[in-house]
Amino acid sequence: MNTQVDTINFTNKSHSFALPECIVKCSATTFLTSIFTTTLIALGASANALQVQINPPNPKLGDTLSAIINVDSSSSSSVPRVTQGGKTYPAFKIAPNTYRVFIPTTPLQRSGKRTIRVMAGGEQRNLLVQVGWRRFSVQRITLRGNKAGLRATAYELKRVRELKALKTPQKFWNGSFLRPSRGRVSTIYGVRRYYNGKFAKNYYHRGVDYAARSGSPIIAPAAGRVVLVGKVSQGFRVHGNTVGLDHGHGVVSIFLHLKRINVKEGDIVKAGQLIGGVGSTGASTGPHLHWGLYVNGQAVDPVPWRFDGVK
Repeated sequence: MNTQVDTINFTNKSHSFALPECIVKCSATTFLTSIFTTTLIALGASANALQVQINPPNPKLGDTLSAIINVDSSSSSSVPRVTQGGKTYPAFKIAPNTYRVFIPTTPLQRSGKRTIRVMAGGEQRNLLVQVGWRRFSVQRITLRGNKAGLRATAYELKRVRELKALKTPQKFWNGSFLRPSRGRVSTIYGVRRYYNGKFAKNYYHRGVDYAARSGSPIIAPAAGRVVLVGKVSQGFRVHGNTVGLDHGHGVVSIFLHLKRINVKEGDIVKAGQLIGGVGSTGASTGPHLHWGLYVNGQAVDPVPWRFDGVK
């Protein structure tokens, strides 16, 4: 296996080659032909070599790493295998001989260097990526009355877990995501919290909150399939009335605390389509929308998906 280590973007190193040694005396024409043929072989190998590009160029904790992988079209085993930190991430085909892999980062991880290993067609590339540190603020939340002791039911946890685990080969969305609510942003992604005076050690705010009047519209930030409709009456005590969208390629959205739901499971929705209304159901201190974006099971910052689009 050919192994190479690079940083940020993969480019093919120049290939060295040995001229064939003539056992018998070669003519000048034969010798030049040998050089030309060998050079073409080397250039062909360079053109078909495994290539990887990582975006964004300067990621920070909470960002989604996107690896675009070009593979050798002549290889019989061209679907790449991508691992990082002991985990394997699915590769989805986005063009002929081209695949994309999403690798999430979160506030609970450490900043610093990490190695992304890409293998395909007998080749391997080890990409060193520097993930920058990011400061996450701390917030104190007080839940009063019957909401202070709310505990999620086994049913809602199971349904939400199934949503986050989806890795659908079909890609529904195209381009940058939309803002799902016109309400003001009341809590950003990644905030650490105290709940009723107790620090939530392994918790971070897994999305963006939009404070808005009760019943105000919520739209789909991107196209997708409705795969989850959960209601308080069904046992969604903490999440409240909930909608889950599968955008494909391991990317899903979840919308919490809704007052009303305007879609049903199995619906295909377009970007900008009405899916519900802002509410305060479940563990909520007032009318707002919580939008969470999950990539391969981990909650990432939705903001880069809105302004930059994840390539």
